[in-house]
Amino acid sequence: MKTHFIKMFGYNLFANQQLIQAMEANGSPEVTLKLMGHLLAAEQVWLERCKLIPSSLPNTWPENVTIEQCKKQVPERYEAWVTFLNEIDEEDLNSIIPYRSFTGDYFENQLGDIITQVLNHGTHTRAQIGQQLKFAGTKTLPVTDYSYYLRVLNS
Repeated sequence: MKTHFIKMFGYNLFANQQLIQAMEANGSPEVTLKLMGHLLAAEQVWLERCKLIPSSLPNTWPENVTIEQCKKQVPERYEAWVTFLNEIDEEDLNSIIPYRSFTGDYFENQLGDIITQVLNHGTHTRAQIGQQLKFAGTKTLPVTDYSYYLRVLNS
């Protein structure tokens, strides 16, 4: 399963980069920057929770996000997650991760479930970004399907 998650973070990197290119090509509408900033902040917060360290961010909605920040953070988040995954053992995916929400509520989830949440959240948020790009007049969105990623990967 660990290998699967590493592969999925490769897809996450690819899809994020595709969308950032589309955002930049279409003037980086503010709402898309806000959403991409949220996606990247959430990836960081969840990784810190998985590492059992305090959050370095006050929330998952950073203000005044720039396209340059996004372009820098996307590969950084990928590297951080893959490094983390390479450092754990397969059985660690079943470990329980305790954490607190930003409102102070206590929760526990299995590490593998948290990783699945992070990846699904990315897909969901990228869809929101794509929708906002269309609202802003973008005619064609990049292909970010997983099957397309696999074709690119294997070509």
